[in-house]
Amino acid sequence: MKRKLTPVSMFHYFRLIYRSALFLVLLIVYLIHRIRGHGELTSTLERQPMIITVICTVFIVEMIIRFFPCRLESPGAQKQFARNYIKSGKTDILIHDNNATVLVLMIWIGFNAIFGALYIVGILDDGIMLLLSCAYSVCDMICILFFCPFQSWFMKNKCCSTCRIYNWDYAMMFTPLFFVAKPYTWGLLLLSAALLARWEITFYLHPERFSENTNDYLRCQNCTEKLCAHKKQLKTLWVQIAEFTARKKQQLLK
Repeated sequence: MKRKLTPVSMFHYFRLIYRSALFLVLLIVYLIHRIRGHGELTSTLERQPMIITVICTVFIVEMIIRFFPCRLESPGAQKQFARNYIKSGKTDILIHDNNATVLVLMIWIGFNAIFGALYIVGILDDGIMLLLSCAYSVCDMICILFFCPFQSWFMKNKCCSTCRIYNWDYAMMFTPLFFVAKPYTWGLLLLSAALLARWEITFYLHPERFSENTNDYLRCQNCTEKLCAHKKQLKTLWVQIAEFTARKKQQLLK
C-alpha cells in the first residue's frame, strides 16, 4: 500500500532541495574563485555578502525553529518538549542506543580532526571547510530521508523518532566551521552548540520523554512523519530496478 508524503516528510524534501542548491552555488563560486586565483573564498564572499547572508539566514532560522515546538519538524526533534510527552503508564526508561552516543561522538571528532589537521597545515582552505559544512547539511537530509549510517551501524534505533542524537545534527554539520575564524561561522557554530546543550540538558532532566517505553508520542501510531513507509517503498523500487536490469542483461547475453 502506497502512502502519500506527510507534511513533515515534504518539509524534509524541501530542505534537501534548497540545501543542495546552496551547496551547488557555493561549489560553483569556489571553483570560479580557485580558477581565477582570487585568494581566500571568505574574503571574496565578504566583498559580495549575498551568498553568506542567505546561507546564514537559512540555517539560523532552521535552528531557532528547533528551540520551539513545531508541527513541521520531525517527532525525533520534538520529543524533548513537555507538550509532546504522552505518558504510557510505564516507568522503565529504555534507551537501548544511549551507550553508542559516546562512540559516535568520538568517531565524529576524529573524522573532522583529519580535516582540521589538513586545514592547519595549509592543504585545505576556508572555502573547503565551508563546502564541507554545506555538504554535511545535504548529507543530514539524506540520512533522514534515505539511509542513515549512524542509525544502521551504531545507534540501532528503529527510526528517527527514537533517535538519541537527533538534535546533534546542526552541531555536527557546523563542526568544520570551528577552524574558520569568522564571526558568522562561529555564530552558526555557537547557536548549534546551544541547541545541542538544550537537547542534552533536557535528556538528563527528562529522559522519560526520549523513551518509547514511557512516551507514547514516539509510538508508530502517533507518528506524523511516516518516513519508514517511504523508505520501504524506495527499497522495493531499487529491488525492482535491480531485477529489471538483471533480466535485460540476460536477454542481451542470449
